[in-house]
Amino acid sequence: MRILWLKTELLHPVDKGGKIRTYQMLKELKRDHQVTYLTLDDDSAPAGARASAAEYCHELICVPHRQREKFTAGFYLELAGNLISPLPYAVAKYRSREMQSRIDELVRGNRYDVLICDFLAPAANVPERLSCPLVLFQHNVEALIWQRHYEVQTNPIKKAYLYGQWRKMRAFEMTACRRFDHVVAVSREDTELMKSQYNISAVDDVPTGVDTTYFRPLGTEKRAAHNLVFTGSMDWLPNEDAIRYFTAEILPLIKQQLPQVTLTVVGRNPYPALVELSKRDASIIVTGRVDDVRPYMERATAYVVPLRIGGGTRLKIYEAMAMEKPIVSTTVGAEGLPVHDGVELLLADSSEGFAAAVVKVLTDETVAKRLSDCSAKLVREEFGWDRVARRFVEICENVAVPGGGALSEPPAVAGG
Repeated sequence: MRILWLKTELLHPVDKGGKIRTYQMLKELKRDHQVTYLTLDDDSAPAGARASAAEYCHELICVPHRQREKFTAGFYLELAGNLISPLPYAVAKYRSREMQSRIDELVRGNRYDVLICDFLAPAANVPERLSCPLVLFQHNVEALIWQRHYEVQTNPIKKAYLYGQWRKMRAFEMTACRRFDHVVAVSREDTELMKSQYNISAVDDVPTGVDTTYFRPLGTEKRAAHNLVFTGSMDWLPNEDAIRYFTAEILPLIKQQLPQVTLTVVGRNPYPALVELSKRDASIIVTGRVDDVRPYMERATAYVVPLRIGGGTRLKIYEAMAMEKPIVSTTVGAEGLPVHDGVELLLADSSEGFAAAVVKVLTDETVAKRLSDCSAKLVREEFGWDRVARRFVEICENVAVPGGGALSEPPAVAGG
């Protein structure tokens, strides 16, 4: 099977949920199939990212693309200009005529058995009437994320803007899901939501996975009493909202009972207000990007997932489960995962309930150990990446044109 894979970024460093999931799927596909990876490239990836692409594809094609840096004058002008665009900003910023032309050129010149669009954004560049089957890999139901952004926003101007983004995203996502021959979701919940909201039937789901060999306690770090940890890219709006919510509404309640509690936030590009808060409040530690999250997780007493916004599934929860951490999450944070309140983790959606659950796992070692033992057992037995990725490969093989073109020699990895 010959595959054309569309993306908006290089994968290295493989340091966030979407990249991790994509990386694992591609590694499995690359074992038996030929993969061409076509991506936008804004030169922000570190040195070596192109060479490292050989780990997940046979041929790399990079299309130069520029984006406005966040929080600059140009960025805000683009946001304002998007008011008259039919596309949501999160999609419009990835529009590329050059990428569209390259896709058309590649499909016309090669017998690809399937084109896989990874995330919704690259779909804006997929030409009409291509001659191979199209698969849309949906890591989230994107419209649901924007709906939740709108629902939790209190600033009336921001709320109005987010409402418009939600409606645009829903319209674009519906069109894309109907246009592609098959959609792959990451949870049963997302599958059923897209079927009902977008009136599609050609959709399957693959579960979230975890590297159970990499994520396990190393025994090299001493646990810090009453230390909480959160991991995730802090330039993803749902993660930013989660930490704003936790530090403003939940952490003060925990401190009323456990004044010595601390929170470590591990993840790239922390927003400026969080960095400033950590300077004023010694109980909040902000690391920024780290090469290895495991020591921070191992030192923590518990893992928190206070997400109010999101879609898809959270790889971070499976990583914490594999690290044998007791977890407290919102329902949204654990959405789409086969976990149960009081069995593998504690769920709470109010600030008071979340604080009480955190205090419980920090002070009751019996409860904490029972939760961590059950969760670690579940992910190690059921959700290793090898099993999950095989399911994704099977779906792609079923969609691909029977007897499609094959290469006797894989092409070399090279920038385009």
